[in-house]
Amino acid sequence: MNPYAQLSDDYYLNLNLTTEMPLPKGREPVLHYFEQVQKKYPQMRNFSTRDKDSFLLEEDKDRGDYCWASVEQRRLCSGQVNPETPEQALKQHRHILDIAPYALSLSPLDCEALDIFMGFDFSYRGNQNQLLAETLGVSPAMEQLASIPGSKLIHHEPSLTVALDEDCRLQCRIGFESRTTEYQIRSGEYTDDQLSVYITARHYGSLEAGVSYVEMLNRLWEVCQEVVDNYAAEAILQPLSRAISLG
Repeated sequence: MNPYAQLSDDYYLNLNLTTEMPLPKGREPVLHYFEQVQKKYPQMRNFSTRDKDSFLLEEDKDRGDYCWASVEQRRLCSGQVNPETPEQALKQHRHILDIAPYALSLSPLDCEALDIFMGFDFSYRGNQNQLLAETLGVSPAMEQLASIPGSKLIHHEPSLTVALDEDCRLQCRIGFESRTTEYQIRSGEYTDDQLSVYITARHYGSLEAGVSYVEMLNRLWEVCQEVVDNYAAEAILQPLSRAISLG
């Protein structure tokens, strides 16, 4: 059972690898790479080209839980939406990082940034900016601005990034994405849009000699899991869930 599935309506665990040099985009290397992915995950059968430098392989989305993988000009991505367990998603990400160096000529030197992030989506019919402010608070320096009589909060997406080493190459970020529009606020007509919370663990720069992409992924997962378990779940995700359920 996924311990994070109960924290929000939808949950996903994704991998992003941004490279310094463009990834191969020829027919042969791209198709060979996705064939290697599909051998391990045969349920990924929907292949598409979103533009000349962006390719996607994914499962059917009908069930609400699915996996996908993509190659962009300078970014390699892998994701699972609502996985049964975190390890299920991590196995896919490790497989991606195992085959990419050979299929796409990817070197540990070519790493601009490697990150793993956990996304939590909440369905909420209302002003999501106001919900964030009332549930999580506003910076004391901004409280008076936010409480101007007759005002309406139209944008409030706080974020915080911390460095976890002296070189600032290992970082963790917590961010929010509200999908409330100004039209909805003006009209009072809201839909069940998704309010997203992102917890991202990221390593910047080339990997050290002898360190593989999979090893770095495991380190980033430790960081991400620690932040969610020890900080974000109790201080952010559970309060948001309670506030939405109370209406």
